[in-house]
Amino acid sequence: MSTPSQPIRTLRGLAEAVPAILLATMFVCFIIQVFMRYVMNSPVGWTVEVCVIAWLWILLWGQSVSAEEVDEIRFDIVYGSVRTEVRRWFRIIFSILLVGIYAWSLPALWDFVTFMKIQKTSYLDIRFNWVYSIALIFSVVSVLRYAWIFWGAASGRNTGLSTIEDIDRKDFSE
Repeated sequence: MSTPSQPIRTLRGLAEAVPAILLATMFVCFIIQVFMRYVMNSPVGWTVEVCVIAWLWILLWGQSVSAEEVDEIRFDIVYGSVRTEVRRWFRIIFSILLVGIYAWSLPALWDFVTFMKIQKTSYLDIRFNWVYSIALIFSVVSVLRYAWIFWGAASGRNTGLSTIEDIDRKDFSE
């Protein structure tokens, strides 16, 4: 496997920093909320709103942009117990299914996100189409990711883990 170029490594680092920054933002908002509620006796609602939006973005950004394929959850008992060729077919079939599902749902998701521009959040007045735009990013990146997995498996270049020993090393190595 070749080493990625410097711009790719920089973009990867920035993509991985987004969930960390959002998590830090959630923590700061939590501290502000506790302080305002229990010390100042004047709770503020915008902190909860920031936490909910940040959590939504952490989940969808993290899974689509920051997470790598090795971070995904698999049924390793089945996947690791079959031959490499069967694993390759698992990858082909499931990538086709996932690309199909995400691509099929994309127009409806687009309609929903663009429709939500008519409403704003309660405290920060952020239009909901901006809040939910991460769902579009998630879907598009997922289509591209699983299309890439399909191409690697179909061309025989990337068939996943090759042996049960590889799975053991991945899961239990220090």
